Amino acid sequence: MWLDGDMPWFREGAGAPVVAVALPALPSFGPPPGLAASRRRREEWHRRRKARKLRTAALALTPAVVLPLTVLRNGGGSSPLVLDDPPSLTLRLAPPGDPPATRTSELPQRAARVLQASEEAPDSTLSDGEPSYPTVVWHHATSVGVPWDGHLLDGTQFPVAGPNWVTWNPVTDTVPNDPDRLYGNERTVRALIAVIDAYRAANPGAPPVVVGDLSRKGGGPFYDEHVSHQNGLDADVYYPRLDGKLKDPSTPANIDHRLAQDLVDRFVAAGAEIVLVGPDTGLTGPSGVVIPYPNHDNHMHVRFAAG
Repeated sequence: MWLDGDMPWFREGAGAPVVAVALPALPSFGPPPGLAASRRRREEWHRRRKARKLRTAALALTPAVVLPLTVLRNGGGSSPLVLDDPPSLTLRLAPPGDPPATRTSELPQRAARVLQASEEAPDSTLSDGEPSYPTVVWHHATSVGVPWDGHLLDGTQFPVAGPNWVTWNPVTDTVPNDPDRLYGNERTVRALIAVIDAYRAANPGAPPVVVGDLSRKGGGPFYDEHVSHQNGLDADVYYPRLDGKLKDPSTPANIDHRLAQDLVDRFVAAGAEIVLVGPDTGLTGPSGVVIPYPNHDNHMHVRFAAG
């Protein structure tokens, strides 16, 4: 079919005025269903991605950068290099394979009795029939490498509970800790038991001490909480609480500072190479040994020499 291009349409002759026709407004139904939710998810993904990049950048700091800055801020002094658990950042790093399972169902009777006794009467201890400390199978361990890049050969397991302590799992926030997170060099374990027993003897009304992670069996990275704690020389000890509860004090306001300072002093006297304490705790000690360090306002990080 052929049409003349000059053919007027709708009776529009040459020079005829153009009439604008106002069309009725179309109803608005808002954005398509799910668009707002999709936008929120996308924005949340970008926020998490940015946070991960910041954590990765912080983790990339080497021990040679982190500790000298801390030491200079606290008056100098000599101290071994350290990259402590940067929740210390509480990074959840994925290992090459599946990480060792945390056996939270293992609650030994001793730990249950200590916890129950502390809840009923914070200044109570176990019955007189309990041994002075649980049987420890001692091994002459070898701490290989450095605490932030090493492993542990033939380590000794710190008991999950004793008459003067309980252990705390920082991943599940429960008592006791997984036994696989409690291995250390022989000197580390002996020093912990000796300091804690002496502390409780000197402070009979004090609650049992809450001990966190040492190292994994065999050492190496934890993949969940720490960068250090890799060769059996590190131990986390939570500050005593004012209310006597056997748990993470959460904030410096919950700390019994007198008892916490006594513990710090005893670890220093026992030969600890370094004791990291929270900047807001007010805890003090010899320069270069007791060092205020970020993310330690709820626990002290104690490091011993291999011996």
